Amino acid sequence: MAKTVVISEIDSTKIVVELKKELLILVKALLEDEQDNNNNEFIIRNSNTSFNSCYLDAIDKAKEVLSCLKEVKLKKTTSFKVDDDHNDPSLCCPPEFRCPLSKRLMKDPVIISTGQTYDRPFIQQWLKAGHRVCPLTQQVLSHSVITPNYLIRELISQWCKIRGIESPDPVASTLNEDELTEADRDQFVSLLDKMSKTIPEQKAAAKELRLLTKRMPSFRAYFGESNEAIPRLLKPLTQRSGCDPYIQEDLITTLLNISIHDSNKKLVAETPMVVPLLIDALNSGSPETRSNAAAALFTLSALDSNKTLIGKSGALKSLIDLLDEGHPITAKDAASAIFNLCIVQENKSRAVREGAVSVILKKIKDGVHVDELLAILAMISTHQRAVEELPELGGVPVLLSIIRESSCARNRENCIAILYTICVNDRTKLRDLREEERAYGTLSLLAEDGTSRAKRKASGILERLNRARNITQTTR
Repeated sequence: MAKTVVISEIDSTKIVVELKKELLILVKALLEDEQDNNNNEFIIRNSNTSFNSCYLDAIDKAKEVLSCLKEVKLKKTTSFKVDDDHNDPSLCCPPEFRCPLSKRLMKDPVIISTGQTYDRPFIQQWLKAGHRVCPLTQQVLSHSVITPNYLIRELISQWCKIRGIESPDPVASTLNEDELTEADRDQFVSLLDKMSKTIPEQKAAAKELRLLTKRMPSFRAYFGESNEAIPRLLKPLTQRSGCDPYIQEDLITTLLNISIHDSNKKLVAETPMVVPLLIDALNSGSPETRSNAAAALFTLSALDSNKTLIGKSGALKSLIDLLDEGHPITAKDAASAIFNLCIVQENKSRAVREGAVSVILKKIKDGVHVDELLAILAMISTHQRAVEELPELGGVPVLLSIIRESSCARNRENCIAILYTICVNDRTKLRDLREEERAYGTLSLLAEDGTSRAKRKASGILERLNRARNITQTTR
């Protein structure tokens, strides 16, 4: 539906007068600058860049005013139609008037801590989703306070006025759909209070908190505003008499939801009871509880400091046991958490010590989550003990068969990288690879059509095979 803004004879005349005044000021400025240039030739030569810049800016502004004057003259006493879909002011406005998030003309421009300007409702949504960086520059925000940008708002208003467009209404642009009201905050406190009451009240409150933290980012963020909120939430899980399994499932899932919020990750992981309770859930919860506990550890381990903290807690053993059990709901979440944790060198040692190599190799042989597990195996194969265990557990033929049969370039790359490490560590394994090459040409094929890394590793093994053959022939 097209909106029609009628420019009256009086409004049009006023706009023309204002434009003419502005043009007169610019022309006078240009003439004065030119006169100054003639009178102060030596000075201008020494500041030529500055002068030219100002002079050209004035010319550009004069051109813009002339263009606006022409536009108003043409539209005088006619209807100026703005079609919502095809003649949107957002499409023709200056770039600095558009919100970097919405790509539309800003209605309520505000400044964030990095100095960038955004339209209020869109940056509010960004912040409520848990982001703590500037969308445009990716700089970390020193605070989340937003300040009205009155200068840009006034410039937008003038731009709209000149073109006969209705100025945006800042009040109408504000979005409050995810904002916590006073009633929401009271509800939040009430639900936490119920965690210290009867089992039925705990069960109902846990279920509601699970749903609220799933649907509303603002509820997730609210847990980060107090050091006491998480301990109060988890109080039913600390009872000596044990916890109702449904309450445990809802509270562990709520903890997962809270952990999704970036600014909560450090607080959640460093709350003393959290990681031990997640490990308890991994060991004794329902399949869904165990899966969500593993997912929570994966989410928390996005921070390097949390990787170390979780690794020291003994969580890797429980995750590896969960992977070994192979339940379809829990195995993938366990694998994801193990991968994230093993990015830290000290956790690789812990994983190998807890039997990760044999469990992972067994699952790969069974064809379970091969992509994820090969990535983990490639990561921990840099550990000396892992390199020694792999051949003993029959890993070499398994990896070679994947290279031959898999169509996944990443899996083939991970396999050859592991085999290369094995060969560097134990030259006796070159015999197996030589036989594979003679029978199938596996390494030569990969050296031709693999990823760049796979080609390098395959070529490296082939070079070692050739050197070993030359040495054998020479000794004969």
